[in-house]
Amino acid sequence: MPAKKHTFTRTAISLALAGTALPLAGISAAQESGAAIEEVKVYAQRREQSVEDVPISITAYSGDLLERANIIELDALSDVTPGLVIQEQSPNNPGFVIRGITSDSGSAQASPRVSVYYNGVDVSRSRGSYFELFDIERVEVVKGPQATLFGTAASVGAVSVYTKKPEVAPAAALSLGAGNYGSRLARGFATGGNETLQARMAFMYRERDGFIDNIAGSAISQNPGGRSQGDMQAIERLSLRPSLRFTPTDNLTVDLVYNYEENDDSGTSFKNGRFAPTGGDTSPFSYVEMSGSPVSAEVLGKADLGIERETQDLNLTMEWALSPTLTLTSISARREFDSLEVFDADGTQAWFLEFGEDAEGEQFSQEFRLVHTGDRLTTIAGANYFTEDGSQRVPFSTEESIYLNCAGALPLGIPCINADGSVNLLTPILTGGAVQQLPYQAEFANYGNNDIWSIFADFTWAATERMELTAGLRYVSEDRRSGFSALSPNAVIAQAPLLPVVSTNGEILEASGSFDDYLPRFNVLYSLTDETNLYATIAKGRRSEVIDVVAATGTDGSAVANVTESPAEIVWNYEAGIKGSVMDSRISYGASVFYQDYSDFQVTLQDEAGNFFTANAGAATNLGVEIDVRALLGTDIELFANTAWIDAEIDRDSSNGTLAGNRFRLQPEWTASTGLFYDRDLSGGLSLTGSLIYSYRSDVFFEPENAPIAGIDISEDAYSLLNLRLGVANRASGWEVSVFANNLLDEEYLVDAGNTGGSFGNPTFVAGPPLFWGVQVDMRFGD
Repeated sequence: MPAKKHTFTRTAISLALAGTALPLAGISAAQESGAAIEEVKVYAQRREQSVEDVPISITAYSGDLLERANIIELDALSDVTPGLVIQEQSPNNPGFVIRGITSDSGSAQASPRVSVYYNGVDVSRSRGSYFELFDIERVEVVKGPQATLFGTAASVGAVSVYTKKPEVAPAAALSLGAGNYGSRLARGFATGGNETLQARMAFMYRERDGFIDNIAGSAISQNPGGRSQGDMQAIERLSLRPSLRFTPTDNLTVDLVYNYEENDDSGTSFKNGRFAPTGGDTSPFSYVEMSGSPVSAEVLGKADLGIERETQDLNLTMEWALSPTLTLTSISARREFDSLEVFDADGTQAWFLEFGEDAEGEQFSQEFRLVHTGDRLTTIAGANYFTEDGSQRVPFSTEESIYLNCAGALPLGIPCINADGSVNLLTPILTGGAVQQLPYQAEFANYGNNDIWSIFADFTWAATERMELTAGLRYVSEDRRSGFSALSPNAVIAQAPLLPVVSTNGEILEASGSFDDYLPRFNVLYSLTDETNLYATIAKGRRSEVIDVVAATGTDGSAVANVTESPAEIVWNYEAGIKGSVMDSRISYGASVFYQDYSDFQVTLQDEAGNFFTANAGAATNLGVEIDVRALLGTDIELFANTAWIDAEIDRDSSNGTLAGNRFRLQPEWTASTGLFYDRDLSGGLSLTGSLIYSYRSDVFFEPENAPIAGIDISEDAYSLLNLRLGVANRASGWEVSVFANNLLDEEYLVDAGNTGGSFGNPTFVAGPPLFWGVQVDMRFGD
């Protein structure tokens, strides 16, 4: 696969971090000015605390910092967060990786591993977990098992996002932007009210043309004037968030938040690594010829490649201060998503692997939580109910002879695609001229319904003036039901289904089970000095059992349920760290080392039909170190630097099968980032602002097998990215004009490889975004 590669060694990371050496003169100037690093209060332990006082590994960002760094997408968070990788193949298919563990399965039968929380509510289901970042109060990335307080989905960590709340004082803001690839952005908010009732309306709309050209239907394609598909990786996204805050008394606060998001993105650029488009090559970064299925509208649900996705949720949070030391919180939430993605899984001009994914889900959750803060003992106790109902339907379209030939099932020695880009349609030859074309369609679907009850309690005791001990426990009880259905007719030529799926003729085959477990945590926090804390933690994480249901042929020839139950994946996390600040909070820092021991490690694989399923890979271990530093250099510059080393692999034991010794997918061994924020007053009331952020990732495997497919490497070498923003602001007048460039050096890199095409011997590759640049105007009104 031809592609531009840049290899960086660990020395590069050392140099990058060495470049953040802190000039003592600058820090002294900051000290004289009385400036300090912004302190972000976090809610990771269900009460407001400073990051330094939380005995777990946590990285937090304020909404202001996200705006200064021009971070408006979830995946950009991982560029600045040690131990976190977020892969956005599309908003329908995000992958969240914390400390080497990936949560990205779209199956309704599987459970998430990484909790994604939105205003205190678990929204982790893969196809419904993506949302835009706008009008944000703060983001907390909590690493290590957090099941005691966050629930069973947080088996390795959680990404928690809180949006801004309504305010009494009238205020508003509007941002308008434009850039290359036809990008346009508009976002803003308006808020105001009285002492009893306040309202806020926030929105964001952005669109951008595709950055991978698609020549399908053009004059140079195999079918000039035929079906024209849009360029790949274009986006069009609309988000609305009205909210109300009701404060009838000083002791009661009621927040009602509604979120609506609509995505209408073009198709993902799955570029075939074996067959080139007409006149092109197999580089993931050059143009494609993805024409899709000519019967896409009828079979797959929409005519063009791309995504139509809608999510909405309603959140009611009530907080009563029952006394100065006792607070009761109730969170009621309902969320639903409906996502249809049509994709060309073979990434060529052939009518070969054309799929759709129609995923739907709805959930409801209710949590009651009491927090009592005594002189020496803090107690958290609560109960949670969570129910979800989801499905993932996968329709399939192909032409019989093209499928059989491209899949290597016809021993005729005729290539799938000729050197000139033409596709060999062999139906006339195979049918003796009786039929010119044989369209084929099939579909399979999985279903999941889960009811989860849990109760939890957590106690933090100030044993001495400098030592806190924490012990917590969650009991969880789950009722899980999985289903499967398929329509898989016999093909004319093969006289058998093309996909190796047993047809149920649309009947849903089901299996169910009930499970429970206890999930503890133990923490120690020791204040070495007033500004330095040491901590140690032991916690248990659990990814729920998976009841995997497919169809098999019974003794009477009918379809019966073939059920595989994967046991719960259990992880014990052992961690120690240090957090603190020096020089009157001009410098803050944190460092941790962790060891994770997995049993019944679950991996997501694809079968020969492209259907994802969960397999037990046995035992696995994970060792890592994370370090982050923030500092003020003078009064104008704020600097950050972080790095993470993670050695995550399935144990080298023969009992772990063919995956023994393999590295976890999507997890680089090394990640690092460093950057600075600049803000300097000029004459005439103007200020010069800016940010420069460098990020690095070492090589990564995209599939659990860590092996080539069809002789083609399914991995990515190390790469680094550089993002820049420069602006001029007048704070008195409330405006700022800025220019930005993401991926300033136009680095070519992959965000995914293998994919569904890999299951059919045709691995595909998804290119990362190129250089994006633009201009933005920000205006603020009122307070």
